[in-house]
Amino acid sequence: MHISQDSFERFVHLRTFRLPGGEQAIREPRRIALGLLFELYGENLPDLPQLGFSPAELNVMKSALVKGINAPLTSSMGRLFDGVSALIGLRQRASFEGQAAMELEFACHAINTDRCYPINMAHVTIGQGAVGSIIDWSLVIAGILADLAGGLSAAEIAATFHNSLLEMIVSVAIQSQIEQVVLSGGCFQNRRLLEGSIDRLQKAGFRPFWSQKFPSNDGGIALGQIAAAQREYRQIKSL
Repeated sequence: MHISQDSFERFVHLRTFRLPGGEQAIREPRRIALGLLFELYGENLPDLPQLGFSPAELNVMKSALVKGINAPLTSSMGRLFDGVSALIGLRQRASFEGQAAMELEFACHAINTDRCYPINMAHVTIGQGAVGSIIDWSLVIAGILADLAGGLSAAEIAATFHNSLLEMIVSVAIQSQIEQVVLSGGCFQNRRLLEGSIDRLQKAGFRPFWSQKFPSNDGGIALGQIAAAQREYRQIKSL
């Protein structure tokens, strides 16, 4: 997101994928993993018994994905975390939102590696001639599947996934050509992601900012909405 004194503009986002079951997918991260796989492979899904679907469940969800019924599109980073957590066998059902993503973070606590999966950024026209980018996570998922087949541990895969996101964040910052980078959103409650982003951005010559006196997730969104409303009020009042 490009943010100026007077406006904001979304200039980059993740490649979209479907959430079979809608909100039910948040409670069952395995559904999110299925949505990621469907985006890449269509109906020819790889066999992943760790997701725990019965043949009947799988057929119902495949049909929903093909027809786009109760399977909304998302570009959420949080949902990507959930899907990867399920994909590597950490959490198939969640008791609360964010549980799968938390387990993905905790899984790689003791792993120290610089290894990462490649991430593509495709440039697209987003309106009125402006150019933005879509972050394509397909090579990340393909790399995870290859590592699973090769017997790499869930902890090592989780660490590699985090490193890939750090590369992505720096790449987006470089593309933006803006020195000040604000790290906000629920995913930045993840200590490994936050501290790694701060370190990588500073080394790349950027000035990262992050939440310290207010939460980075919904509380931060509420604060931003207040700030935006105040800005709009000032603009109307000045007319």
